[in-house]
Amino acid sequence: MNLIRIEPIDKNNWEEAHSISLLKSQEKLVPSVIESLAWAYIKPWDEAFDPYILCKDDKTFGFFYLSYTPNSTNNYWIGGFQIDKEYQGMGLGIQSLKRILEFIQEMHRQCEVISLTIEKSNNHARKLYEKLGFVNQDKENQDGEIIYKLKLK
Repeated sequence: MNLIRIEPIDKNNWEEAHSISLLKSQEKLVPSVIESLAWAYIKPWDEAFDPYILCKDDKTFGFFYLSYTPNSTNNYWIGGFQIDKEYQGMGLGIQSLKRILEFIQEMHRQCEVISLTIEKSNNHARKLYEKLGFVNQDKENQDGEIIYKLKLK
């Protein structure tokens, strides 16, 4: 079975992560991989900020980060989630998001709530997240993005 693997970004695979590219129309919808890697270094929001690549069949096709407060139950944020333009339209978005949710529950057993934000104009992402149970909180962050949450327990 061709399972999606999640690997932490390190000195051996950061260039693979950096090679992920989006369609021009998508570039303003999520932070770039390089911007996210910079955030992982400076940790602007929480105590932990972990960047990951998504792989299948020895190919790197996606990226996301997890920003969280260690040992909290409700401060886990998925961000920067993106699928390389060459791999879009293959169902990897929903498969990857399901795997990310499993991964968070495996690595952070105390996590009860996962949050994320969506640009108002990103209807494709909104449909994807709602399909997996994320709920619009009718609130915006400081950048005007809509906050969504998923209760795990």
